Amino acid sequence: MNGITDTARLQAWLDTNVRGYAGVPQLERFSGGQSNPTYKLTSDSGTYVLRRKPAGTLLASAHAVDREFRVMRALDGTTVPVARALALCEDDAVIGSAFYIMEYVDGRILWDTTLPGCTPDERAAMFDSMNATIAALHSVDYGAAGLEGFGRPDNYLARQIGRWSKQYRASETRPIAAMDRLIDWLPARMPGRDGTAVVHGDYRMDNVIFHPTEPRVIAVLDWELSTLGDPVVDFAYHAMAWRLPPALFRGLAEVDFAGLGIPPESEYVARYFERTGQAPVADWDYYIVYSMFRIAAILQGVMKRALQGNASSAQALEVGGRAGSLAEQAWALAQTLG
Repeated sequence: MNGITDTARLQAWLDTNVRGYAGVPQLERFSGGQSNPTYKLTSDSGTYVLRRKPAGTLLASAHAVDREFRVMRALDGTTVPVARALALCEDDAVIGSAFYIMEYVDGRILWDTTLPGCTPDERAAMFDSMNATIAALHSVDYGAAGLEGFGRPDNYLARQIGRWSKQYRASETRPIAAMDRLIDWLPARMPGRDGTAVVHGDYRMDNVIFHPTEPRVIAVLDWELSTLGDPVVDFAYHAMAWRLPPALFRGLAEVDFAGLGIPPESEYVARYFERTGQAPVADWDYYIVYSMFRIAAILQGVMKRALQGNASSAQALEVGGRAGSLAEQAWALAQTLG
């Protein structure tokens, strides 16, 4: 059943570990997404979400469902909207891999960043809510939230460049010249600033849930890549959408911002810095180059898993194949910076 065959063993675990749980679990896999398989779990006691590591051989430190569980637990009760994390299972014997259970949040997950069917006013409010939500995350006192040791609070960008360079090399299936050049260029041109906050690591429109009828974010999903790090790096990865064409990676480049009610990049970025009280950075485009490099490395991992036969999505080969185009766009922008 959806890759989870022993529902009796799962039910026994749920009975013991999820308060108030009752009934035989019925599982339905959510479509979309390229990382941790996620299921809607229904039973006599209600509706839940089960999120697990994928099967097969995985890259070291990838698919960290335990980290997702920890940060969601820590943020529950802050101004950052999260689904309530209910129970974590690190025993592979239950369903074949580690997993956790969280509450089911009823709302809208939207994949098209142009928000078809919405009015300009609704779009403006939804983008503003996304902006306010990531600003709220970066304003959390991570020590008070119990996340003091959630990551190293220094040299985040240097470590991330090193990490994604290694992840890319481990996932490499064919040479991509632009990635080779970026791996050399990024550490050589790295800005001197650094900052520390709880960072999401993959904050984008399809990783939030909007209210069923209102234009506001009610939960942030997919905390697999969260840690302590530089909030500007995290926000730039989110704002990268303004530089990408819609066909490449659900981007916003060349859309009619005024007609749609979507704020242009400069306005959106300025609002974030106002909300967080951070000084705007002079080398903003460097962070965009890094963000493109990073998503290219992630997509290369998607491609590798697809070729190994353990992808989380039927579209993995097509999505993973975009790594080269993203790398080329990143290198073209890097060359404008000298």
